Amino acid sequence: MGEIYRLDDWRAMKIKHTVEIGEESQETKTLLIEFEKRRKVLSTWEGFKVVKYVANTSIPKPFWDKVHNYEEYREMVLRKLGVREEDIALLSTGADMDNLAIAKEEFDEFYVVAFTTAGAKYNAVRLGDEESDYIEKDFKTYRINVGTVNIILVTNANLTDGAMARSIITITEAKTNVFQELDIRSTRHPELQATGTGTDNVIVVKGFGRRVQYTGGHTKLGEMIARAVKRSVREALIKQDKIKL
Repeated sequence: MGEIYRLDDWRAMKIKHTVEIGEESQETKTLLIEFEKRRKVLSTWEGFKVVKYVANTSIPKPFWDKVHNYEEYREMVLRKLGVREEDIALLSTGADMDNLAIAKEEFDEFYVVAFTTAGAKYNAVRLGDEESDYIEKDFKTYRINVGTVNIILVTNANLTDGAMARSIITITEAKTNVFQELDIRSTRHPELQATGTGTDNVIVVKGFGRRVQYTGGHTKLGEMIARAVKRSVREALIKQDKIKL
């Protein structure tokens, strides 16, 4: 276990562990962020939760096509971390956790910190202009891809539920900004500019400071969120996909 970031009453760790499918074992790493006091979070994977931890786990490449029951795989990761399901909001990615990027923005008493893994080689898409591959029925569509942008955003601002939801729009626009600047193209339709990948996820973590009810583009907090996300997504994509500028 290695601490990589600490601020106020929380810390971020990169934890090395193994995962198993059948008799095969692989080493991997998980970003685990621990809070002294439980915090309310909004996850695009799990919705609203009040948790002690948020995390992003890397699924090793040999297992990309072998995770047929994601819930069982998730339960195994939580056992490895020693964390209960009700205490954590967890994301997963095929990206290497060593390519994690961290960016912080501050103004007055507020801060935001973005923890991002990103890859766009295998499933970059331009939403609204492409046909999709999967339809979900009874939750059975999951497929692992290295092409995923996972963003965990932690702030000391006491965000309302609406501000947490609105911040996802701000985060998404900032992510797409990077895809445009790096000229990342759709994987299946390279004539199209990509807007993201087909498996991107976000966790927003609120704090205990001053209350904030709006995180749009005209607000200082919205600007801070966008700047931190943009910097971290850019760095993570360059590292993961080995983009030459």
